[in-house]
Amino acid sequence: MVTRTFAYRRGPTTTAAVLQDSQKMATSTPLSKANTTFSLALLKKLSDDDKTANLFYSPFSISSALAMVMLGARGNTAAQMSEVLCLTETEQPKQVGAEQSQSQSQSQSPMQSQMQTRMQMRMQIQQTSRLPKYLLQCLKPNNGQDDVHASFSRLLRELNKADASYALSLANRLYGEQSYQFVDDFLAETRKHYNAELESVDFKNSAEAARVDINSWVEKQTEGKIKDVLVQGVVDDKTKLVLVNAVYFKGNWNKQFKEGYTVDAQFRINKNDTKPVKIMCQKSEFSFTSIPEVNCQILEMPYKGKDLSMLIFLPNEIEDDTTGLEKLERELTYEKFVAWTRPDMMGQTEVEVKLPRFKMEEKYNLKDVLTSMGMVDAFDVTRSDFSVMSPSNDLILSKVVHKAFVEVNEEGTEAAAATAAIMTERSIMIPDTFIADHPFLFFIRHNTTMSILFAGRYCSPE
Repeated sequence: MVTRTFAYRRGPTTTAAVLQDSQKMATSTPLSKANTTFSLALLKKLSDDDKTANLFYSPFSISSALAMVMLGARGNTAAQMSEVLCLTETEQPKQVGAEQSQSQSQSQSPMQSQMQTRMQMRMQIQQTSRLPKYLLQCLKPNNGQDDVHASFSRLLRELNKADASYALSLANRLYGEQSYQFVDDFLAETRKHYNAELESVDFKNSAEAARVDINSWVEKQTEGKIKDVLVQGVVDDKTKLVLVNAVYFKGNWNKQFKEGYTVDAQFRINKNDTKPVKIMCQKSEFSFTSIPEVNCQILEMPYKGKDLSMLIFLPNEIEDDTTGLEKLERELTYEKFVAWTRPDMMGQTEVEVKLPRFKMEEKYNLKDVLTSMGMVDAFDVTRSDFSVMSPSNDLILSKVVHKAFVEVNEEGTEAAAATAAIMTERSIMIPDTFIADHPFLFFIRHNTTMSILFAGRYCSPE
């Protein structure tokens, strides 16, 4: 579950800032690539905080909730959010070499040099003036062109399609202070793209009752798995808006483990220490591959219907002084993730699988993480710009909290997560064994859209 708070102040735009921003150009990114890239970037940031901790989160829940918030942002606030969510990429312009620049300056007259300088400054200002329009195209429909929110809308519809073989539900809702004025267009856009209706609540006089109401809705949407996502004190009489995203998944393995084959074993948490764990065992055909460059194996275990799969990345051995995952986490990029998990890369073969039965519930305060990733202005009272959300221009992002749950057993997997944004004022030799008795990474992917719904790192039995 993610909780965010926003407040807006319009800061002055300086000539230096204009020229600095003009050095960067933005290019849009397909949503499937953006979601995967953001998922891996977040994994690395969370790993930096604690290299041996269990991790579990829903990158899709976080990104879709923040994208909902981004509907109300403009200027650098929107640009930074878009870049952190990997929805746009910034490219530095090609620099002219020092020798070439010196040669050109020597061959030019002072007047020619001055004219060239003026031309460069004019082009920089033109580029800067175009940048907000370009970002506006990314954030809002323009002359029928596609935009990121329309992409999220299509993805949400695809994920919410009814399928009897598994349970997958995603829901969004807005809770707004009844006395506060929101821009109608913002509410219309959140309803159009995210199917998020606004429910008026009394934060000013009954913040605790509103908090209980929000928690109750999240708990219901996640089949009781996510409780108390908003702790006491998170919302108060200054809270203006809470944006909530909840996702729930429960699926049975396409090829289930038999409980009678589950055994007691030792899980190696590092080179020296072990913990007792229940290991599930089966031998069957799976998509499987080995990646020599990072010395790891990848197993794909589909759920019934095969629309969703769990991808497990398992190092062959613990080679570092922590979990054995440091090299894999360092080397894993979007391009490698896609290349390593391609169907033609992962051939079907009979594999003896040994996988721990496990359950995790994790909660994160993501403000510092997102700030370190570049989402700075949204949390700054003097620079945040959520003017499209409220005519009062007085909103700032203050908290980002994410809570997620997963259980993996012989039948399959149950997972849930919720995200809320709170607005306040201000040729490979394939082995035949896959023994996950030491730390591994795992991802639950929607195969039709290639979207990572959940991601985790299992380092130690609880």
